[in-house]
Amino acid sequence: MTQTKTPETLKHPNVEIAVKNFGPIAEARIDLRPLTVFVGPSNTGKTYFSTLIYALHGIFDGFSQSPGLSRQIQTFGLDDLLHPGKTLTQIIRQTLDTSNQSFKLSDNQSFKLSDLPQKTQNVIQSEIKDSERLSTELKRCFDINSITELIRLKDGQRNKMNVSLKTIREKERLWHFDLKVSKVDITAHGYVNRNVALYAREWLPSTRKLSFEDVFVGSSAKLNKYIIKEKTYLPAARSGIMQSHRVIASSLVERATRGGLTPLEVPTFSGVVADFMQKLILYEESQNPDQEITRLAEVIESDVLEGQILMKPTPSGYPEFLYRPSVMGEEVRLTRAASMVSELAPVVLFLRSGICPGDTLIIEEPEAHLHPGAQTEIALILAGLVRAGVHVVVTTHSDWLLKEIANLIRIGDLKRTGVPKVEAMSSTHWLLPEEVGTWWFQKDGRVKPIPFDPTEGIEPRDYEDVADKLYDSSVNLQDLLEEVDRKNNEWD
Repeated sequence: MTQTKTPETLKHPNVEIAVKNFGPIAEARIDLRPLTVFVGPSNTGKTYFSTLIYALHGIFDGFSQSPGLSRQIQTFGLDDLLHPGKTLTQIIRQTLDTSNQSFKLSDNQSFKLSDLPQKTQNVIQSEIKDSERLSTELKRCFDINSITELIRLKDGQRNKMNVSLKTIREKERLWHFDLKVSKVDITAHGYVNRNVALYAREWLPSTRKLSFEDVFVGSSAKLNKYIIKEKTYLPAARSGIMQSHRVIASSLVERATRGGLTPLEVPTFSGVVADFMQKLILYEESQNPDQEITRLAEVIESDVLEGQILMKPTPSGYPEFLYRPSVMGEEVRLTRAASMVSELAPVVLFLRSGICPGDTLIIEEPEAHLHPGAQTEIALILAGLVRAGVHVVVTTHSDWLLKEIANLIRIGDLKRTGVPKVEAMSSTHWLLPEEVGTWWFQKDGRVKPIPFDPTEGIEPRDYEDVADKLYDSSVNLQDLLEEVDRKNNEWD
């Protein structure tokens, strides 16, 4: 009996983030999966934790094997960082394909942090506990003046806040980080394991062929797209931003120039919203997009939107985004399109040009403004992204989305049994139980995992409570209606 091969996404380091007294959250310990799902009532911390993931992703180079090493590779090149006699150059030359002057790094090619110069090791160890850099990025992403504003209030008093992160690969800790914040003090501690094998594939993916010159001759600039894992956050306000980003951008530019409008105090955006807007304003179609991820964008257009999302340059320099319905063939601005279109337009745009395997995509409420049938289609897209190697985090209130994710997990569980009938199912629309983590944010500030149940699926307890309450209410109302009918008949 054959078994489905564990996807590449599960070979990445396991990342666990824990917080105490963080915003609305009293306590949470969440391990990120290829698909991480946050559910629960509003104002319980789902967006807070999602924003924290986004901020930490930027601070620690996408949760790589050794944070800080990516920037060192960018500056000096991987080859130059390693000691003479221990470089990868000779090994790479042996595998160089002379016919097309390209090569593939072995998945097993590795080195250790201890192989690097002591100065480089010191820089990496110091960066992981740089409290000033951490504080700056957190303030930017949350749009706050002081990091102490993130501390949870209890009985009118601010408690001490703690944020910790650790990465583990095959039961071996790669690195860890801990941030403690009080009203008067901010301290950061961390350590990178010097003796853990670091695999070259983390920075030079073996699935992509690179020229020898690109990597080892003046390579630092060309390496950027390979060694830096990008992050993209699609906020809940994306529909309004999509419809007004050109107006907002023009207004900000006008106020920023001399001789412009009378200076006023301009409200600031959170880092996640500002980054999202910047990507829209600077949007360009990718010259070399990932084919599988691009195909998923096309599926959204054909199966959900029933039309195309288009980008056209304008004389002002800001791109204009349009929608062309399949039945009409006439292009319309997003301000005239259905809210569903402006909600999903950025998903299509970024999948088409900005998302690559290994990247992290955070989407708030992907089901917003969608019919239940379309919500289940989005679940299929999320599974496809996981299969393509993208790490996905979503917040949701949709029972339909959760039910379809549960079905995809059932399919994945069946596929690895090797049963031919199951193996013949779609190659992209499935998930394994260990690939999905669902977390329930509760009103008391606690966050608990929701385990997948083969029978029940993924069912938050408060969803059951709402369903029971609605059922009891409908039964009581029906009883009253029948009682009224009986009395009316008696009077007649």
